[in-house]
Amino acid sequence: MSSEARLYSFTQETESKLRKFRLGTSRAKDPQAVIYQIDKQSLEIAQMGDEVFTNIQELADELPDHSPRFILLSYPLTLPSGRLSVPYVLLYYLPVTCNAELRMLYAGAKELMRNTAEVGKVIEIVDIEELESIEGKLGGVE
Repeated sequence: MSSEARLYSFTQETESKLRKFRLGTSRAKDPQAVIYQIDKQSLEIAQMGDEVFTNIQELADELPDHSPRFILLSYPLTLPSGRLSVPYVLLYYLPVTCNAELRMLYAGAKELMRNTAEVGKVIEIVDIEELESIEGKLGGVE
């Protein structure tokens, strides 16, 4: 068991939601995203609300200005070859204005979140504007 797995935790319900989201988005026609946060007291990683975002702007509006978040994103796009690709990635939202304690809290859980969610890639974003250009960052993801 990794040190992260001993420090941070997921409930069975959260693990089930992660799996269901991953399997349910692989054939999606629209972008789909969910936001996860860490409870500072229990160190439990859990979904923030039950909403699945299909609009990047609405997702951006939900993100706090001064606190990190993990965002699971499934984003269908057509590759230059004409083939449809649906990259499943973890967006590690780490605003420059968040305090050192929160930075360390989320940095310590990043790999555990990546492995538990079974994402293909982690993309770090530091401001909400980067979400608007996320398609360009995903273009190279297979």
